Amino acid sequence: MTTLGTVDTRTELTDFLMSRRARLQPESVGVPRYGERRRVPGLRREELAQLAGVSVTHYTRLEQGNGRSVSAEVLDAVADALRLTGDEREHLANLVRPPRRDAGGAGPQGRADLLCLLDNMAESAAFVHGRSGEILAWNDTAAHLLGDLDALPPELRSWPGLVFRDGPFRSMVDPADWEPLARQHTGYLRLCLSRYPHDPGVAAVVASLHAADADFRRLWAEHHVADRTPLTCRLHHPSAGVLAVAVNAMKPAGHPDQWLVTFAVEPDSPSQKALRLLTA
Repeated sequence: MTTLGTVDTRTELTDFLMSRRARLQPESVGVPRYGERRRVPGLRREELAQLAGVSVTHYTRLEQGNGRSVSAEVLDAVADALRLTGDEREHLANLVRPPRRDAGGAGPQGRADLLCLLDNMAESAAFVHGRSGEILAWNDTAAHLLGDLDALPPELRSWPGLVFRDGPFRSMVDPADWEPLARQHTGYLRLCLSRYPHDPGVAAVVASLHAADADFRRLWAEHHVADRTPLTCRLHHPSAGVLAVAVNAMKPAGHPDQWLVTFAVEPDSPSQKALRLLTA
């Protein structure tokens, strides 16, 4: 678990590798069970090491958080054996060799070109957020659809805050759609922690959500790692009724720490008509 300071990458590395090893069932990777009762879920360390073609000592040292001396070839072999995704491979590499301290987050304001985009997206609710999800700017449609963002205190005016903290947005999201949306946020924040291990802002967001929300704690324990992907969810708006919105997060070129999040509705759909009435 993180603190309000920097990330303990050794502990995170240990927990991440154990969680990825636990999700692999022996029969799915060709490891015979021989009918024995297993005391651990998934693969044992020695089985994973054999599957990766590395010594048990090498793998054990890595899983114990001592990865600095591990070669790139061994790391690739372990990633292959664990069936890691591209985002998980990046996360593993970041934990083994943490990136150097960077200049910090996006700052208090959105980029001028993104602000222009917001103003010209009347048909879609949209906002700009920084590295750890802090909302920097939004358009009028977002204010109508998502609630009065201006009324939120700064520490709650964030994309993760909207999803996990009790408030208008969380109460609107259909329960069946909330889980994948929340899981996406935990995966992104975990990837952020390894990308920016020296940024106290990212660690503070994670620590705050971990302290405040049981669902976040449950999802965080999965060690899910993934960057943003599009998804669709239904919003039960108190005035407009049910709207099906496509949520997409885009990171425009030129600034690695600012994202444009859009909530788009299908053209000529009941959702578009409801959104137009809401913003009229």
